Amino acid sequence: MTHYRTNLRDLEFNLFEVNRLGDYSTDEPFDDFDAATMRALLGEVDRLAREDFAASFEEADRTELELVDGEVVLPDAVKRSLDAFYTGDWDLFGLPRSLGGAGAPPSLVRAMQELLVGANPSVYFYVIGQLMAKVIDAVGTPEQRARFAMPMAERHWGGTMVLTEPDAGSDVGAGVTKAIHVEGDEYLIEGVKRFITSGEHDYAENIVHLVLARRPGAPAGTKGLSMFIVPKWLVNEDGTLGERNGVVCTRIEHKMGIRGSTTCELTFGAERPCLGYLVGGVHEGIRQMFHVIEHARMLIGIKSTATLSTAYLNALEFAKERHQGADLTEWRDKEAPRVPIIRHPNVRRMLMTQKAFAEGLRALYMYTTWVQDQVELHPDEPHWAQLDDLLLPLVKGYSSERAYELLGQCLQVLGGSGFTQDYPMEQYIRDAKIDTLYEGTTGIQALDLFFRKVVKDQGQTLTKLAESILECVKAGGDADPFAVERELLGAALDDVQVQVGAMVGALMAAQQEPAEIYKPGLQANGLLESMAELVIAWRMLVHAEVATAALGSAGDDDRAFYEGKVAAARWFCAQVLPGIALRRQRAEREDGALMELDTAAF
Repeated sequence: MTHYRTNLRDLEFNLFEVNRLGDYSTDEPFDDFDAATMRALLGEVDRLAREDFAASFEEADRTELELVDGEVVLPDAVKRSLDAFYTGDWDLFGLPRSLGGAGAPPSLVRAMQELLVGANPSVYFYVIGQLMAKVIDAVGTPEQRARFAMPMAERHWGGTMVLTEPDAGSDVGAGVTKAIHVEGDEYLIEGVKRFITSGEHDYAENIVHLVLARRPGAPAGTKGLSMFIVPKWLVNEDGTLGERNGVVCTRIEHKMGIRGSTTCELTFGAERPCLGYLVGGVHEGIRQMFHVIEHARMLIGIKSTATLSTAYLNALEFAKERHQGADLTEWRDKEAPRVPIIRHPNVRRMLMTQKAFAEGLRALYMYTTWVQDQVELHPDEPHWAQLDDLLLPLVKGYSSERAYELLGQCLQVLGGSGFTQDYPMEQYIRDAKIDTLYEGTTGIQALDLFFRKVVKDQGQTLTKLAESILECVKAGGDADPFAVERELLGAALDDVQVQVGAMVGALMAAQQEPAEIYKPGLQANGLLESMAELVIAWRMLVHAEVATAALGSAGDDDRAFYEGKVAAARWFCAQVLPGIALRRQRAEREDGALMELDTAAF
């Protein structure tokens, strides 16, 4: 048995029973997929994840990666996991047809990603070269697509996104890496980048870096950045590999978690010239890089969900098997039989918390992927892309924060055993902390949500989302079994709208009093949490409605599953939604005094 516990049943419930993927999977551009085919594919990926990918989970973590003469040799177990992925052509499902891929619906691709990134995130990060290939295919020149994107897809080259610099950190616009024009789309790249995931390894024959750099005389900030294709090995016009390019791994970051992933410092143009190719022949680096960033943020939200899900299922299994203590109703009887710890109220409370959030976070990202399906099905309807933009910081920011918080609770169910390496909990926690930091910290996600996705949009997309939630609030008749939950959802919707209003009011006041802008800055994370919990509760209530309708014809196994969906939705609405009212009060009462406090007082 490996560490990994999947929840294939819940994935299928989201895809086929709630989001009805089978109803539109035969429409262009998804016409190669029907429900039976997709279920079969998910089953095979589930097996791949539990067996081949999970098999190297511990070795990837516990084998110290070493940098020797600029090269990193991956453990054999990691290579076997990658071999299983590529031998089965599973990379094709994340690639568009233009690169020889399958053109699968985004929701199916993301479900597959959950299975794999949950089984072994360090190993899965080595296959994200397909994402860089998609971006080059989308925004590169025809020559760049042929020279780089196609072999990346066909020959399984690695790929990286290269943004962060030692002195700039999250302030990407402060980057100073230089790009000096040679001729055409060729530039010489000079500088140092850090925290580059999969920046060096010996599995792929080549690694293609997408690098942000600044031309001499370019404007300050992000507007002056351009994106360049920088291959580890130069690529000849006939597709063969040429000389070693001047990009070198000069240090491996030794990390708290995801230790099997080579997180590198990359130095460009120090010992030999480093050649880069201006992507698309245009200086639009930050816009182009956001194609990568948005995909990566979604992946990290899914990774958080997957890790919490397997941690919960491990804790649940332990709680059913571990006998300790008497039932609370017999606490005075010293001779009472020992019971499984799942019989103890506090353990049961923790398990329901974990279940509700694991399934709720999955409902959040799966709804977002359904929206992404609509983007491709209805390219002339901009609302879908705008809704996707609004939901993305919720998926990335909220999922990563809540999952990390609850992983400690999963460990708690196991008691002292959870603190040992006999169980995977401690590695889950170490591997998950990066999720709140990757691709923009939670604070950055929150500012993005408020200033770019709500204010810049003048609240239009949020208003449409609120209308959909309000429909759910008003649904149900006289004998509605979810009347209480709908009332709680309606109150939460009102609280979120007031919370937004208070922050927008402070922003408007900042036009006369600049310090007023601190108020939404102080409350932005709270808004992200409130909006995420509102959407999760809405989706879980929809899930409960679907489950209730299915109960009448369900077999024993499905009956337990559906009853669990209803129970989780009721618990979330009762225990989580009331917290939004407190955040509303905080936003209304925010006075900005914290920003006036002398730093010496901290």
